[in-house]
Parts: sequence; structure tokens; C-alpha cells
Amino acid sequence: MKDIYVFAIETSCDETSASIIKNGNVDVATVTSTQIDIHKKFGGVVPEIASRNHSAVITMVFEECLKKANLTFNDMDAIAVTYGPGLNGALLVGVEAAKALSYATNRPLVPVNHMAGHIYANKFSGDFKFPLLALVVSGGHTELIYMEKEYSFKKIGGTLDDSVGEAYDKVARVIGIPYPGGPEMDKLAQVGKHSYNLPHAKNDKSYDFSFSGIKSAVINLVHNETQRKREINKEDLATSFQETVVDILVKKTERAIKEYEVKQLLLAGGVSANSGLRKAIKEVCNNLGVSLLMPELRYCTDNASMIGAAGYQAYLKGDRADFSLDPNPGLDLDKEGV
Repeated sequence: MKDIYVFAIETSCDETSASIIKNGNVDVATVTSTQIDIHKKFGGVVPEIASRNHSAVITMVFEECLKKANLTFNDMDAIAVTYGPGLNGALLVGVEAAKALSYATNRPLVPVNHMAGHIYANKFSGDFKFPLLALVVSGGHTELIYMEKEYSFKKIGGTLDDSVGEAYDKVARVIGIPYPGGPEMDKLAQVGKHSYNLPHAKNDKSYDFSFSGIKSAVINLVHNETQRKREINKEDLATSFQETVVDILVKKTERAIKEYEVKQLLLAGGVSANSGLRKAIKEVCNNLGVSLLMPELRYCTDNASMIGAAGYQAYLKGDRADFSLDPNPGLDLDKEGV
């Protein structure tokens, strides 16, 4: 069988990334230009600045990726690109670049949902066993996705307000941790103790999540302690926050594994790098005898490798876009590949 090479592009937020993926699970070459240091001084991603920086570096990223792989666009079978969800201006840079490449090289244009990419980052860790469940936890999303077969997605639950990643960053900011706060919160949680009582929002029988309540509780707690001139123990608060959040995520995931009788659980998204969540999810899967796949840490954050892995499946499925393709910032994974 002929090898299939996908040239993938990811620009949904503040990472400009290009990748060449062979047969959906071999990362031939990936180059990513990050803007974290640029946005850090603003305390978060500024959309207009992100778009301008994507435009400034995207050609260089493409050239470096091809050079790293020692390949040309003539070796590619398809051009895959993230077209949503994400920041509209940032997505637009990648989509327009992908359309230009598709036109110039006469290669098919394959549209990819960013969240499908996060799920398919697990292809670099092992094979999928269907039916399976994916817990997608990122800066913009917290979802439980049921997959009966390859590239078929059914959302059985999701956040009703803040995503878990968003809550991490907001809580970090309140206690004085600079953006991006999630990784540093995770480090602090490893040395603190659970000494603050925080609410378990949506602790019910649904598969939906809510993190605005715990975020507000932390804000009120810090405010009240400051008013009383008491010092917050950052390590203990980080531990209390993380253990409360992980408990909710794990409880609902465990119940979904049992109800849907899946063979495998996938952890996906930027927050899948969280050490507390990874440890708790491993324990659940071991106890239930369910296979677990988690992406390598380098594939947890936004990258084009995952878009290439998902793009390969979309290419095989026959997904194609014409040159009228536009970004879709609010794209829902539940509408993909049904």
C-alpha cells in the first residue's frame, strides 16, 4: 500500500505550526513557532496580535518543516488545515495559506476540526479500540466524546460555562501566577495539601461540567482573606483546586465508561498534560480494565502533528473543501464525521 503524506497546518490560537504526517501516525517533521512570551505580558492571548504574528512567520514555518523532512510539496497527498474552533483571525491565516498551497500544488484541501486533532494526537501513542470514549480538556473545551468507529464523534457531555483550562488560568491569575497559569498551578499542587473547601459544581448524574462556580469561589476566597489581611497559601489552594476539579472530571468519565461499555479511554487537549489528572485517570482505567491512551506531552498543546493525524483519517473518509472554505470559530465537534 502506498504511503500517504499529509501536510498539516495549525493556527487556531497562538501557535503557528506545520507538520508532515505519514499514514496518520508517523510524525515525519513538525515545526512550531510559539507566541507565549509575546502574550504573557498581556496576561492572555490578544487575538489581533496573534493573527499578525501568524502572518509574519507562517511561510518560514512551512519552509523549515519541508527542509526538516527533506521533502517537497510534490511528495504530499493532501493539505490539511484547522478551520475551527479557535480565534477567527488566527484561523483565517492558516486557512488562507492552506487554500493557496492547495491551489498551487493541486493537492486536495482537507478541513480538520481542532478538537478532532486533539483526540487524534493519541494516534502517536497507540491504536484506537472501538467503541471508545475521549475526555477532551483544553483551554476552550471540556467534553466527553463517544466514538463508535474511526472519525465518528458524538458529544455526550460538555461544559456549560468555563472550560477547565480557562478556569485554571483564571484561578492562577487571581493568586498571582502569570499566564499561562495551568502548568505552574499543576506544579504547586504537587507540594501543597487539600486545605480549602471548594464547590463541586454539576456534581450530578449528567455528563455536563461547570467550572465557573469553583472559579468564583476562589476569587471570593482570595478577596475575603485579603480583606482580613490573611495570606493565602498558594500551594494549598492549588492542591485544593486541582483535586476538586480532577475529582469531578474523573467521576463523570468513570460513569460514562461503564454506561457506554467502551474498550478504551483517550485523554486529549492541553490539560491532558496535567499530572494530577493523568494519575487519576490511570487509576480508573486500571480498576475498570479499560485500555488508556494519553498523548505524549509534546502533543498535548496545540500542534500541527495532531491535525495531520486527524487529517489523514478525514482524507481517507473523503472529506474535501473547496476554495470557499472559511474559518468557523464556533465549530462543534459533534457535527463532524457522524
